[in-house]
Amino acid sequence: MRKLGAVAATGAVLALALAAWTRQPPPPAQGGGTVSGKVKFTGTKPTMPKIDMTEEPKCKAKYQGVPTDETVVVNANGTLANVFVYVKSGLPASYTASAPAGPVTLDQDGCRYHPHVLGIQVGQTLAIKNSDGILHNIKAKAKANRPFNISQPTVMTSNKTFDKPEVMVALECNVHGWMHAWLAVLPHPFFGVSGADGSFTLKGLPPGTYTIEAWHEKYGTQTATVTVAGSETKTADFSFAAK
Repeated sequence: MRKLGAVAATGAVLALALAAWTRQPPPPAQGGGTVSGKVKFTGTKPTMPKIDMTEEPKCKAKYQGVPTDETVVVNANGTLANVFVYVKSGLPASYTASAPAGPVTLDQDGCRYHPHVLGIQVGQTLAIKNSDGILHNIKAKAKANRPFNISQPTVMTSNKTFDKPEVMVALECNVHGWMHAWLAVLPHPFFGVSGADGSFTLKGLPPGTYTIEAWHEKYGTQTATVTVAGSETKTADFSFAAK
């Protein structure tokens, strides 16, 4: 009986120790720095060619007036949209990032890709949606990853994944020559696309010095070096000039 009592007492002590250990606060999340900024545009705003959708009345009906090409989109405040900004280098060698469970959606609506520029993580699902209900044929001109060419004859969604980093993958529609988009595949979540106000934000960066790259399909790339520590926020602005 004494032996059983000693075993029970030992088990109780171990249980209390385990409970105390499990109540310990989790280690702080790695990183927390932020890099944000705007992408400015200088010079004369180029005139984009108009898109004739006469042969696709279902798409044409979704616009007021005649739609134009989206290669260069200059915002009302003089900034540039559709610029992909990401951490090109500087992450610790030990840093790893799992692919998010949720997909990134590329929608074909009005015979255009939405969004025009997007990013995704390695292993994350790209959900390619056909909202038009007419024939689209999506071609991914990947080089590091396996290219694909799939047909979507009606309202439907096709899922694809990429297993290697690649900046950029050109996407186009073999049915509608004006449809094109750009996809970046990265091994981490530190990327963004400048929007209607030209701004971008990269959050949750571990402390370190980073090379931040801004990519535009017509004007090429620019880089900036930024050092972040703790939870501080640093600014990195870019400026592209008309050609």
